[in-house]
Amino acid sequence: MVKAIVGACWGDEGKGKITDVLAEDSDIVVRFQGGSNAGHTIINDYGKFALHQLPSGVFRQNITNVIGNGVALSVENFLQEINSVIERGVPAPKLAVSDRAQIVMPYHKELDGLEEARLAAKSFGSTKSGIAPFYSDKYAKIGFQVSDLFDDRDSLYERINHVLDLKTALYKELYHQAPPTRDEVYEKLMEYREALAPYVQDTTTLLYNAVKEGKNILLEGQLGSLKDPDMGIYPMVTSSSPLAGYASVGAGGIPPYAIEKIVTVVKAYSSAVGAGEFVSEIFGEEAEELRRRGGDGGEYGATTGRPRRMGWLDLVAARYGCMVQGATDVAFTVLDALGYLDEIPVCVAYELNGKRIDHFPPTAQLKNCKPILEVLPGWKCDISGIKRYEDLPENARNYVEFAEHHIGVPITMVSNGPSRSDIMYR
Repeated sequence: MVKAIVGACWGDEGKGKITDVLAEDSDIVVRFQGGSNAGHTIINDYGKFALHQLPSGVFRQNITNVIGNGVALSVENFLQEINSVIERGVPAPKLAVSDRAQIVMPYHKELDGLEEARLAAKSFGSTKSGIAPFYSDKYAKIGFQVSDLFDDRDSLYERINHVLDLKTALYKELYHQAPPTRDEVYEKLMEYREALAPYVQDTTTLLYNAVKEGKNILLEGQLGSLKDPDMGIYPMVTSSSPLAGYASVGAGGIPPYAIEKIVTVVKAYSSAVGAGEFVSEIFGEEAEELRRRGGDGGEYGATTGRPRRMGWLDLVAARYGCMVQGATDVAFTVLDALGYLDEIPVCVAYELNGKRIDHFPPTAQLKNCKPILEVLPGWKCDISGIKRYEDLPENARNYVEFAEHHIGVPITMVSNGPSRSDIMYR
């Protein structure tokens, strides 16, 4: 079976943990999009980890972990992550990097930072990981595929010259900075070739054969539906599609019809990093207390360390996110964080220009929306450690079932803690 594990809303829902849990019965885990601009936090017997590019199956020795062709591959971060998990006692993971993946170059990261500085107050809240410049180059057809690293010197220099003709104008005219030289770029590419050589494979054929052989494959996405450049809160979105519909492309070798389950992760409240519309957002001490109690030690970006913006569960956004993902199952996470509340507000609809709406509108309308809240009774106790859904307090179960009713997709997993064992099945 092929399963996709994706986010319903702004990301940071707990996809890494769900992937780590479901990886136990898997043969292959594939990262199919995004780069090192977001982190998947995992807590297991080895400790607590924030993975940025490595697939979340690296902690299990039975798994082949694939960096798919849709990933923005930062070679430095990839190597650093491998070393960091091994140094902490994790056996060397089985890794394969697609020969069709494209590489985040140093100038992508530099240009990302320069553009955010130029935009100043109108910036996108980028992590400055080079993601937008990388994908811009990919679709402008001036990127470097992993397979290009093994091309002959003359062909590479010809490509580099073409790229630098464009980059030099950008550096000098817009940012007034010195551009990289041709030799600097070539030497960096050769450095990457040597570092990646042990991992590079034709993963398209590997995955195609795995599907034919009936292997269990997990497709792991980054961020969530509302950060999709087509279906999300454009323009405050990421630069690749975190939708399950893109997974067959970003993984390569997997037909769309082979994806039988789409597990969409919904957090029991809302959080977001970066700019963009956020209808159910809360502020002040109310937000700070939820931030402090949330996540696996507080709601702070796994990549940036930035405090996440906080809000109540937004069932309009979650329902829309599950719809565009094509969700077959929902994993409902971080329920335990809400145990301190006497009452729990939930956003069940929006008010737009004086009218109630139940759908998630595009950004131009979304910015004028206000939340319509319904208040549910809290359960006022610590639910961590509970192993069976039936043993949850009645109000906790009512909260889950209220969310399920509004989302319209079965909630089949409920997470009540940060570790791999803190999971209940329904």
